[in-house]
Amino acid sequence: MKRTAVLLSAAVLAGCTSLDPAYVRPAAPVPASWPTGDPYLAEASALPNFTHQDVFRDVRLQTLIAQALQNNRDLRIAAANIAAARAQVRITRANQLPRLDASGSVDASPRRDAEGNTTGVQFSPSLGVLPSFEVDLFGRLASLTRAQQERLFATGAAARATRIALIGDIADAWLLYAADSSLLAIAENTVRAAEQSRALTQARLRGGIAPRTDLLQAEQVLETARADLAQQRALRAQDANLLQLLVGAPVDPSLLPGTLDEAAPTIASLPAGLDSRILLRRPDVIQAEYDLRAANAEIGAARAALFPTLSLTGLLGFASDTLAGLFSGGAFDWSAGASAGYSIFNGGAGRANVSLRQAEQQAALSSYERSIQIAFREVADALADKGTLADRVGANQRNARAANETLRLVTARYREGIDPYLTTLDAQRSAYTAERALVTARLAQARNGVALYRALGGDGI
Repeated sequence: MKRTAVLLSAAVLAGCTSLDPAYVRPAAPVPASWPTGDPYLAEASALPNFTHQDVFRDVRLQTLIAQALQNNRDLRIAAANIAAARAQVRITRANQLPRLDASGSVDASPRRDAEGNTTGVQFSPSLGVLPSFEVDLFGRLASLTRAQQERLFATGAAARATRIALIGDIADAWLLYAADSSLLAIAENTVRAAEQSRALTQARLRGGIAPRTDLLQAEQVLETARADLAQQRALRAQDANLLQLLVGAPVDPSLLPGTLDEAAPTIASLPAGLDSRILLRRPDVIQAEYDLRAANAEIGAARAALFPTLSLTGLLGFASDTLAGLFSGGAFDWSAGASAGYSIFNGGAGRANVSLRQAEQQAALSSYERSIQIAFREVADALADKGTLADRVGANQRNARAANETLRLVTARYREGIDPYLTTLDAQRSAYTAERALVTARLAQARNGVALYRALGGDGI
């Protein structure tokens, strides 16, 4: 027994050997800083950690986000995936520990006297405990455990990515509801203006000043505006439905914004920072690196599988011809032993498995580098938008003012009989288009803050 214990201790110490390749974090395959110059805005300050409360400052939006973090089903799925990954780590790690299996049996046979006559039934019970342990001489089991741990961490990063995506989706949907509310107000104003225009045209027709074609054109404008109004009502209702799906519970109408002018200023602008290494904290990049680490560990496990395995086994048990003597001193017995196994020929499967794991590691490396490149592109795109959105909003504001002033003037000229109704019709269409374009530009400017929140890795954890 002492020799067995010494052998077991030495084997456990030998199991500290690892055949994993040395892991070195790959260099980021992107420039060290963001693009600068037109149309980019240079942001020289280092990016501090931030939370979604720092970016989305409206209390109503924060309330919706808090409700979603409690109720959203995608987050519940992510939490279940983490629990499953954690259980898988425990399952894999259990292979590194000794195993005990218990067994018992009872055999029955006739009991005979000296003359061979049957006098009853004889029971021969036995109980045994079979301990077994695979000595991890070359670190195969430890490598597999490390691989599962890295997969667990990758699953946690994926859950965080899901959380950030959910917060961004809620902010986008909230802003879209605000934009569609503003477009709905524009449509309502257009309907009222079209009704007034039709009434004016009818009066001029009755007075013999305007032809009937003017009235027909005015009615076309009115019905088109009514159709747009009905569609806009449907779009806003769909925005509310989307928010309810994302939140995972009914949405209180008091938490919805009234107009985009009210909602857009509550989205804070974030500095991007010049150092692109900030991308290494994005959860999708973190997940890709953990996948790379897991693939690295699996190479070590495949290499270790090329070497012999050593198993220690033993038996502790009781055996007796009678139930009464099952636990007597003479019924106890034990045995111990060790065995080694090595595959002499398997058609090259072992080395092919190593090659497979190495190829998977190279694929994981490329995925990691690609995730960084995608992240860099997303930030650079958001910065390019940020550098031009103010100019686009300003141009649309000036265009909308000019279009509305033009509409006012041509309407007055039509009342006085100076201009034909076609001029008023064109001015109405131009003003309507300009107002909608301004809302679209303001929505893009507000959503740029959401895009930067996502691209820079969310809550800066």
